[in-house]
Amino acid sequence: MVQEIYLDNSATTQVDGRVVDYIAQVMRESYGNPSSLYDMGAHSQRLLREAAASVAGLIGGRGENLCFTSGGTESNNWAVFGTAHAKRRRGRRIVTTAFEHSSILEPFKRLGEEGFEPVLVSPDSQGNIAPEDILAQVTPDTILVSFMLVNNEVGSVLDYQAIAARVKEIAPHATVHCDAVQAFGKLPIKIEKTDIDLLSMSGHKIHAPKGIGALYIKKGTRIDPLIYGGAQQGGLRPGTESLPLACGMGYAARLRGERLREDYQAVAALRAYTLERLKELPGIVLNSPENAFPYILNLSVEGIRSETMLHHLERERIYVSSASACTKGAASHVLAAMGLPAGRIDSALRLSFNAGITTEDIDRFIGQLRLGMETLARARS
Repeated sequence: MVQEIYLDNSATTQVDGRVVDYIAQVMRESYGNPSSLYDMGAHSQRLLREAAASVAGLIGGRGENLCFTSGGTESNNWAVFGTAHAKRRRGRRIVTTAFEHSSILEPFKRLGEEGFEPVLVSPDSQGNIAPEDILAQVTPDTILVSFMLVNNEVGSVLDYQAIAARVKEIAPHATVHCDAVQAFGKLPIKIEKTDIDLLSMSGHKIHAPKGIGALYIKKGTRIDPLIYGGAQQGGLRPGTESLPLACGMGYAARLRGERLREDYQAVAALRAYTLERLKELPGIVLNSPENAFPYILNLSVEGIRSETMLHHLERERIYVSSASACTKGAASHVLAAMGLPAGRIDSALRLSFNAGITTEDIDRFIGQLRLGMETLARARS
């Protein structure tokens, strides 16, 4: 059987075996409820605090400012709804971009139905949004500005520090939220040295399991809970914490911190190699901007639908995606927001790398992509 080549790491990453072992150990040995007052509970609470410190440490933050969630979607929903409801008396204007993840766009849509004033800033045809494009929509009564650090489909990188600093000058009472799900564990972030108030993370992007994420809430930031119940996590995110998953995310964060810069350089070299090989194939159009995040590369194979090419590659155990996994195969709203033509959107593929992929893997991918372009083209004609 041919070896698997997994090029869909923006959707989810393979769980690190060391993380699996640690989670199993916590499940076996540390089953006390972290809220219990006896020794077993105190031990679990210590592990939970250590995990929070590790996750927060990866973004230059403090563990006491971090709340664990069920994943990036909950973190994003909480940041948007929690801020809007906490600050509704200060204003109704909320600003984001048109190529955000659906876990931002759908809450914005719902808040619009509640009487808020959502504003969506569109990227240009190259997938870029300049800070001034967002800042032009920020008014003194704006209560929330939310944006991705890295776009999950085309890899656009937003200048989060410049945006956050200027938002505070224009709208001192606004909360700045950054969806850092794709950047977490891949780009160095020092949140306490920025004007960002809230930052979303997800465990399954850093080789931890699905079902665990976090929201960093800088001290003094006003936010309402998304759910209500007990006093866990300061009453902001009640419910008994999933200690094994939180510990797994914490351990994965420590492992990522050890290799963050080294892996970034390896992936940047891999992406450059992929771009060189793609030049050999006529009919390939790049959708990612030139200065895109190296972990993500979006391209279109002219004349061949994404789903058709995706299944051709799948038969050779090469796994790519056509858009965000959360779209369930629907056309990319990101590429649509960029104003790309329908044919280019329908033929788009997203490659997302990790440092374990080799140039030999890329060579086999290119060979199968070429074969698909030839055989699928003949099938059409």
